[in-house]
Amino acid sequence: MNRGRTGAARYPFSAVVGMDDLKLALLINAVSPGVGGVLVRGEKGTAKSTIVRALADLLPPVTAVPGCRFACDPRDPDPGCPDAPHAGPGPGSGEAARAEERAARLVELPVGASEDRLTGSLDIERALTEGVRAFEPGLLAAAHRGVLYVDEVNLLHDHLVDLLLDAAAMGESHVEREGVSVRHAARFLLVGTMNPEEGELRPQLLDRFGLTVEVAATRDPVERAEVVRRRLRFEADPAGFAAGWTGAEAGLAGRIAAARARLPAVELPDAALRQITAVCAAFEVDGLRADLVAARAAIALAAWHDRDSVTEDDVRTAARLALPHRRRRDPFDAPGLDGEKLDEVLDEHGAPEPPEPPESPGPPDDGGPDDPDGGGGGGSGADVPQDAPQDGPGAEQPSDPAGQNAQDAPQGGDRSKEKEPAPADAAYKPRLFTVPGMGAGAPGRRSKARSPHGRVSGARPGAHGLHLTATLRAAAPHQRARGRGGSGLIVAPEDLRESVRDGREGNLVLFVVDASGSMAARQRMRAVKGAVLSLLLDAYQRRDKVGLITFRGRDAELALPPTSSVEAGARRLERLPTGGRTPLAAGLLRAAEVLRVERLRDPARRPLLVVVTDGRATHGGDPARAAGLLAGVAAVVVDCESGPVRLGLAGALGTRLGAEVVRLDELAADALAGVVRGSRSAA
Repeated sequence: MNRGRTGAARYPFSAVVGMDDLKLALLINAVSPGVGGVLVRGEKGTAKSTIVRALADLLPPVTAVPGCRFACDPRDPDPGCPDAPHAGPGPGSGEAARAEERAARLVELPVGASEDRLTGSLDIERALTEGVRAFEPGLLAAAHRGVLYVDEVNLLHDHLVDLLLDAAAMGESHVEREGVSVRHAARFLLVGTMNPEEGELRPQLLDRFGLTVEVAATRDPVERAEVVRRRLRFEADPAGFAAGWTGAEAGLAGRIAAARARLPAVELPDAALRQITAVCAAFEVDGLRADLVAARAAIALAAWHDRDSVTEDDVRTAARLALPHRRRRDPFDAPGLDGEKLDEVLDEHGAPEPPEPPESPGPPDDGGPDDPDGGGGGGSGADVPQDAPQDGPGAEQPSDPAGQNAQDAPQGGDRSKEKEPAPADAAYKPRLFTVPGMGAGAPGRRSKARSPHGRVSGARPGAHGLHLTATLRAAAPHQRARGRGGSGLIVAPEDLRESVRDGREGNLVLFVVDASGSMAARQRMRAVKGAVLSLLLDAYQRRDKVGLITFRGRDAELALPPTSSVEAGARRLERLPTGGRTPLAAGLLRAAEVLRVERLRDPARRPLLVVVTDGRATHGGDPARAAGLLAGVAAVVVDCESGPVRLGLAGALGTRLGAEVVRLDELAADALAGVVRGSRSAA
């Protein structure tokens, strides 16, 4: 029976309704962990965590050296294991006979975990006082030969993601602390889940996941009813519900074990390899990791389907799972794969290699390559047990701007045209705007911060992240009083000093965009959108949270509550209508309210206000009074005023806010490639 860490029954893998692609991607990795793991993207409430936790119970048990904290395989023990030496399984060693069998572990990495919790930690105090290299294993060691599950991986700190993916790629973890190092094996099946609405992973990190799957709740009422029915039965009697799926679970576990045994004998023909490389080249993925992952996945698929050789269907399914997230070069690009193009490439390269052309011209021997299979039909190959049809997520439909709020007519010009949102202009090259002072917020790349990760700038009393030189310097004056002999330095707890590091933090960048009639000239709004999109991209690269306020007509609207998903901000900006009066004061008041709430919610994250306007105010209260509520907030005013006669209203607003004022056309100027290190407001 499936049981979790607490002994309670887990929801069975076989009982999950639908989600064929996700099941198949997990099973591919269960058969061949070298594929590189799975990234599961999807909306909340789609059983992502449930199915990942259920997978661990299907994995074959592992044999391990008794007492080894790192689950070393007795047939091939790690010579560098911190718990070594382990005897090999040679004649008379008795090691194989003393091997113990363990269930494959499921280790979960919480979002708020520290680096020491992930990689393990060294007891520096014991190393100094006793000369002992004592190492406490972390989650990477616990997950060795099992499953490491990271829920909300997109919210994990970047430095932890880097460590995690490096370990997954190399199969080992290195821990370095003040000249003392430990290395241990860390080979595991990595599974990450995320909700794209909460922010995206960087493209270079996306590439480190072997496969990716998009999941969404089915829209079929019958299938949704079956999901609810099974869940209610499970909650009423978890053990009884799980017992009813014991046979199906045992069948899947046996099939995984058989596929693992068959894997080394599966052949990858040259024709299939040529298809894999052609598909990767046709979709212009960077590097060669996609080719390797797709090849491994295709081999695992053949083993799963009890075949001795990779087929075109295996290549098609592997490409469909391995390539979509690798085609994403920009945070505003939607992941996906063109199925028709995939079939065309497979058809083109599916025939045997053509013969070498004759040296002398002559009539062709053949009319062209003959492909009797006709492309193979495009089935997913998802041969997994299920009781309900899969209603997989469809392609994202283009948004319809017809229902947008356009009740405030633009001031002059063609009203019918101004209802439609103007497209964004070409990308700008924005300056680097930073929040002055020193913060201690979420890790990022915009502003200076005190951080556990960064350049060492000093030391202070403490034992977390020990500063060895400062500790020895603090202990040295007290050696005579402590009766130091010739054996070494005596270090007391009060001598311990921890490193002070200067790093970088991400900020909350709140955009306040004027969408009124004075901004409604289509060419100007195109430029504004291009500038804001460029600033959004800059915020994405610096790991900021972003929010978007627009003001037009009679009031201001929070178009995008503060979020880590700049992709959502870009979508809202593209659909932004223009026209009507200019309630500038309302926009500033709304910004002050949003920042007040965010300060209560996340007090460590410092805000940067970016106001995009021409400074005109034709409706509402006094902008000067509203600006007073934003005193002390680092701000930038992007002056959108154009024409030969300039009123300087945006500059006056910048003065009231104590903000850096930048003209819209200056943002795109190559002469301003230098960075602006701070605004004139106080921290």
